[in-house]
Amino acid sequence: MFGRRKKNEAPAEPARAADADATASDSADEAAGPAEEERRVNLPPAPRPDGPWDLSEVSDPAEGRVDLGGLFVPGVEGMELRVEVAGDAIVAATVVLQDSAVQLQAFAAPKKEGIWGEVREEIGAGITQQGGVVDEVEGPLGWELRAQVPVQLPDGTNGVQVVRFVGVDGPRWFLRGVISGQGAVQPEAAGILEHIFQDTVVVRGEAPMAPRDPIVLKLPDDAQMVPDGVQQESAETSRFGGGVERLERGPEITEIR
Repeated sequence: MFGRRKKNEAPAEPARAADADATASDSADEAAGPAEEERRVNLPPAPRPDGPWDLSEVSDPAEGRVDLGGLFVPGVEGMELRVEVAGDAIVAATVVLQDSAVQLQAFAAPKKEGIWGEVREEIGAGITQQGGVVDEVEGPLGWELRAQVPVQLPDGTNGVQVVRFVGVDGPRWFLRGVISGQGAVQPEAAGILEHIFQDTVVVRGEAPMAPRDPIVLKLPDDAQMVPDGVQQESAETSRFGGGVERLERGPEITEIR
């Protein structure tokens, strides 16, 4: 805080030096600010001691998992597996378990930089622009977004859907999960969904891909595409037994950009 100088009174020399030091310090902080932010966002992928896994880290990715090409998704008792199609490509898989679900989608990423920090900011900004509410918290899977997304209810009235956006950066890939239903409303009830996310194996492949391009999935060889809402005659006809009861053509949760 500076007082007003009396007329014809020269400022003391130390004050000028202090002002200069403060100005230099402020300039340095302003110059470092964007760089610090960039380093925070574009951090290298963190270690993944509990998954999700890269194909190179798992000896037998098909053991206990459903082979979807770009993803090997763990199978658990009583779950349904739905796929989401964009054009002619399958780009996401949704595991439905009782009154909760987790959508899994993998993307290409830079070799030495993670993109989850940037993606969180973009998702949060998109939801906020729609009038939703977003909180960034550190959860069981690392940093995540817990959001209330505006939706239109079946009766035409406006409501909100509670969802959790989770993500993990891997070697040249990024896996995003969207948890909905009871697992989002009460995160402590999402243990099995979080395990499915963590135990998923990502198959990036060696083909060149631009960052953020979706890693395309495929149906298992003996799977049948079933329209949404139509049950298969018997789950026993599936080689996934009690793990996967049916494959459905989504969408389960639409992406917010």
